[in-house]
Amino acid sequence: MKGSARVQRRMLRRHADLSKLPLNFDPRRHDMSRPEDGWHVDDYRQPLPAEPPGPPTPGGSWETASRLVRDYAYADPAIIREVHRSGPPEPGQDMLLQGRFYGLRFYLGLRIGNVVDGYIERNGRQARVYGWNYRTLKGHLERGQMDQEVRKWLDTGEVEFHIHVFSQRGTIANPIIRLGFILFGRVTQVRFYGRACRRMKKLTKAALATPTADPERET
Repeated sequence: MKGSARVQRRMLRRHADLSKLPLNFDPRRHDMSRPEDGWHVDDYRQPLPAEPPGPPTPGGSWETASRLVRDYAYADPAIIREVHRSGPPEPGQDMLLQGRFYGLRFYLGLRIGNVVDGYIERNGRQARVYGWNYRTLKGHLERGQMDQEVRKWLDTGEVEFHIHVFSQRGTIANPIIRLGFILFGRVTQVRFYGRACRRMKKLTKAALATPTADPERET
């Protein structure tokens, strides 16, 4: 968190208040791998620098990208900024984001659903995976879940950043904001996903080129 002590205290209170809020949708009622009436499914895969086949290389592409995912560093701060979260992602943990939407600022509450840190098998191929997802809380402009993870395919050494999102517009009481979101919300969503992929690639390459540098300072 940045800013004055007064602002920081206010953000801490906002974050603490998230624990009182329920999710604004029920994940158990949806198959988030498939589109449903009124819901969008977005799936993005960004290739990252490859490694030799086998387990992740210490300090290599997969470990570097996993750290960036853990820290939510790939999010474009021109659209979304993380305001507060208590430590690394854990199930049930709350996050407070600040969304930036055509000159307006919105505080958005999220709750972490699952964390994956292990191996998966797809079509006979095995991958080392790290990632997590978050779900929207009451008052968010959207409803849904976003999964973000890094995979290394052990047979080829390919490393990729994967985003999967199941979402729809939330309940927005303010008619002006509601109209703005109807007109521009989807465009902003898609822009965020594309920029996240490009930013992840850029930050990973920068960190691998200069391991002692802080890749989050790169823009």
